[in-house]
Amino acid sequence: MNENEKIRLAQRGKGFMGEFKTFVSRGNVMDLSVGIIIGSAFTAVVTALTSNVLMPIIGVALGGVDFSKLAITFGSASIGYGSFIQAVINFFLIAVTVFLIVKGMNVVTRKKEEKKEPTKPSGELLILTEIRDLLKMQQEK
Repeated sequence: MNENEKIRLAQRGKGFMGEFKTFVSRGNVMDLSVGIIIGSAFTAVVTALTSNVLMPIIGVALGGVDFSKLAITFGSASIGYGSFIQAVINFFLIAVTVFLIVKGMNVVTRKKEEKKEPTKPSGELLILTEIRDLLKMQQEK
């Protein structure tokens, strides 16, 4: 391997690592990572709330039914539809919470947009507008 090939390989490796570092340090990737971590923690909280608070209340309201033990058994196979019901309720609670968060963010964003003053045109835009108006006046003559 000659010197040029070694340099090319070194640059290629450095370039790849540089590109990877740039990719990982982008705001979108970091935001996504934080969102996934918070989402996982939020899911654990909602699951605990559903399993330990809501489902026992719903079970008592329905005559002492324990949803976690609801299942259909076929010989040695068991279909735990109670766990499925609990997962559907978890999903519903998470979906409602995310909807409320997004709705709240939209309200805040809208209020910020309404408070913004109209932007003044830049100096370049003003000059271009004047040039356009002068050209129109010359064409009309």
